Amino acid sequence: MTGEDARWMRLALSLGARGQGRVWPNPAVGCVIVKEGRVLGRGWTAPGGRPHAEPQALAQAGAGANGATAYVSLEPCAHHGVTPPCVEALIAASVARVVIAMDDPDPRTDGQGMARLQAAGIAVTMNVLEDQARRAHAGFISRVTRGRPALTLKLATSFDGRIATASGESKWITGAAARRVVHGLRARHDAVMIGAGTARADDPSLTIRDLGLSHQPVRIVISRKLDIPEGGALARSADTVPLWLCHGAGEVPAKVEAAWRARGAVLIGCATAPGGQLDLSDVMQALGRAGLTRVFCEGGGALAATLLAGDLVDDLLGFTAGLVLGAEGQPAIGAMGVAALQEAPRFTLRSTRAIGPDILHQWTRETG
Repeated sequence: MTGEDARWMRLALSLGARGQGRVWPNPAVGCVIVKEGRVLGRGWTAPGGRPHAEPQALAQAGAGANGATAYVSLEPCAHHGVTPPCVEALIAASVARVVIAMDDPDPRTDGQGMARLQAAGIAVTMNVLEDQARRAHAGFISRVTRGRPALTLKLATSFDGRIATASGESKWITGAAARRVVHGLRARHDAVMIGAGTARADDPSLTIRDLGLSHQPVRIVISRKLDIPEGGALARSADTVPLWLCHGAGEVPAKVEAAWRARGAVLIGCATAPGGQLDLSDVMQALGRAGLTRVFCEGGGALAATLLAGDLVDDLLGFTAGLVLGAEGQPAIGAMGVAALQEAPRFTLRSTRAIGPDILHQWTRETG
């Protein structure tokens, strides 16, 4: 790897990030075609997952791609799907070299993309900025290898970790700048998820607002018996913004299911855990089968605790405000039954920054 390789791969990764939240079940890939230090073509996975990044960048480069270097943030696909394999497009364009950030874990491609390029006489350099690429593609990797989307748990709390006063007042603990960042984060995820308690207490719409964007993430509500407001904001917009309701299989009256479907909601029956609540591991597997790669959870303390206890949280994202609500305030995380420190899930700090008067801190789950 050279300094130039890292430079152009950073560009490919930044281009790929433009597709996050809009390309599932596909990965959000970026591609740059470079010759003699000049960018001839750029591309990233289009909304809906097609066309892929490579053919778009090659189309921009045209005949100039002959003898050029292609920088791709994920191993080019080697299988026929709705579109031909990207390796065929790269070979047909007669690029001289392909620089790849990381291998594709999808067994239909895993290693085969690199092998086919090399068999065609194209030089291949692997694992350039691999750590950054694995971070960028964490949701896609999770769906392919674990069968579930990657999950980010967002919490907006007071300094002492409370999400509301004792009376339930919570608007607004954090400031307008933090709320705007949250809308941006929604846009970069495939779906936003809450529990039935939050749906009843806050009547949220869970949409992206004030950013000038035309797309909306899927809204997911976890509710074993679908006991959520039938006249609320989610129900009123179910025919225009995707709404998925994860409920207990066989636990909802047929007329209730029919009413939600008539509004435009998608119902997903899931298994229940021994304690009678929904099995969130099964819920996440069902979301993975539906194609989701990145889920942004904005649920309350009970849902957060269950997700953490089930080792289903990949990233923690906290907005902390400079006010104190005291012990009588509602805690951000419900009971988890942790008796010893070694039992507690631990996360590694990735970044901290000020957002207006608040602090945003991001953490990643420790593994191993």
